[in-house]
Amino acid sequence: MSAGLRAFEISTPIAIRTYDIDFAGIVSNIVYVRWLEDLRLMWLEKFMPLQPMVERKHGPVLIATHIEYKRPLRMFDPVIGHMWLSELGRTRYTISAEFVLNGEVTTQATQHGVFVDFTTMRPLPIPLEMRQQFEALHRQARAQ
Repeated sequence: MSAGLRAFEISTPIAIRTYDIDFAGIVSNIVYVRWLEDLRLMWLEKFMPLQPMVERKHGPVLIATHIEYKRPLRMFDPVIGHMWLSELGRTRYTISAEFVLNGEVTTQATQHGVFVDFTTMRPLPIPLEMRQQFEALHRQARAQ
């Protein structure tokens, strides 16, 4: 199910560090993966805290990451990172992300994941709380 809206969105400034820059003077491609992980951990902390899941021996695992680089970023660019839940299936979910500079999307990414039982490493259904909140947002969006 896709809500067609930015469900569970977070946004945060991204600081470009000197060690993020490659030989061409732009942010290295690998840095975006680290930024996505930072955003995903912030997203989880806000909407699906890891500690209670880990204590129950289950949690989210990424199965794919896709990044589309539209425009390079450079040192001192005031970048904002955005991440939201874009699709929710029975056992799989997709989170989408953008990095924005002065209102222009410079990079788009999607990450697909599943929740797994850490003992068996088998997929679990999407947590009920997440599903109910996502479906409620979807209904609200359709009603508008």
